[in-house]
Amino acid sequence: MKNITYTERNGIRYPNLELPEQSNYPLGKYANLRLDFMKKHRRGTYTTLLTESRLNEYLHDIDLQAYAMLDDIIPHLAKESGIDEVLKAHNPLQWIAEMNNIKASAEEIVLKEVIHK
Repeated sequence: MKNITYTERNGIRYPNLELPEQSNYPLGKYANLRLDFMKKHRRGTYTTLLTESRLNEYLHDIDLQAYAMLDDIIPHLAKESGIDEVLKAHNPLQWIAEMNNIKASAEEIVLKEVIHK
C-alpha cells in the first residue's frame, strides 16, 4: 500500500492524490458514439474505465476496430453487389448512389457489432 501524504489548509488535512498518467488519443466518430452509448447503457464499464484511466485508450481501440471493420466490409459488399470500376466509368451517378448505400449498410453493421454491443 502506498503512503499517502497530506497537505494542511485552514486546519483541515487534505490527501495529496494524483491521477495516473493516461493516453490522450484524438477520438473519432465511432469512439464518440461508443462513449455516448456507454454513458447511457453501460455505466459500470464506463465508470471502471474512467477511474482506471483507461477510457481514452479503450475508445481509441474501438475507433480503430470500427474503421478496420468498415475497410473490410465495404469492398466485400461492393463486390457482392457487382459494383465495380466498369459501373463507375459508365454511370458515375449510379455508382455513387450504390456506394453510399453500401457505406450506410456497412456502418449499420459496425454500429451493431462494435458500438452497441
